[in-house]
Amino acid sequence: MTDGETTAAVILNVDHVTKRFGGLTAVDDVSFAINAGEIFALIGPNGAGKTTLFNTITGLYKPTAGTIRFQDRDITALKPYKIAELGIARTFQQIRLFAYMSALDNVRIGEHPHMHAKLWDDIFKTRKAGREEARVTERANELLEFVGIRQQAYNYARNLPYGHQRRLEIARALASDPKLLLLDEPAAGANPQEKRELMTLVERIRGQGITVLLIEHDMKVVMGISERIVVLDYGEKIAEGKPQEVRTNPRVIEAYLGKSA
Repeated sequence: MTDGETTAAVILNVDHVTKRFGGLTAVDDVSFAINAGEIFALIGPNGAGKTTLFNTITGLYKPTAGTIRFQDRDITALKPYKIAELGIARTFQQIRLFAYMSALDNVRIGEHPHMHAKLWDDIFKTRKAGREEARVTERANELLEFVGIRQQAYNYARNLPYGHQRRLEIARALASDPKLLLLDEPAAGANPQEKRELMTLVERIRGQGITVLLIEHDMKVVMGISERIVVLDYGEKIAEGKPQEVRTNPRVIEAYLGKSA
């Protein structure tokens, strides 16, 4: 290490994680570490195990083997809500919004882990409940502004254009005040302009001190914003490195990009 160089703190450590479903091994002995403040990508062909690994990190699945540590705390066996409370949020490959609720209310729901008013505060409309209601609404509006859809605040989520629904899901994830944000194919279905705007948004999220881990199939997006990349194929890690290293890796070219790429 050179003079003045510092070692970044590891925020997430995936250590020899395996996930099996009966006789199918979806994730096979995968290890990597993400540094705080990074934009880190997880790529691979369909069926490579990317979303399964996301689900394992966020507690939807318990790994068959291996450990996962977040900020040096073992979260391997924790429930999803506990992991969320610790500071990990995510979006999903298939958008999961409350279709018949406004964009504003969708984001307000995302703030639930940090709400402190009790049931009787809501029932009796106490000052505490009123103050919290105002704070949560203000924060939700700020997040809608941050992702660029403030004008959609009172529209039903189902009525928003697809790209705005993607942004709304990101805003809702940010409402939980995460330290690590997992984005599952955020550019899926986006046009070229929306993808450029998404890249800018991800950079702005990182600028807020949030570490980003994303799954993405669009290689221009991946190569344009990621600092390091892990590549999976049939559940196995076949490469890890900076974008320029992964781009020229023969195994990646064959498995992910195709032999003719």
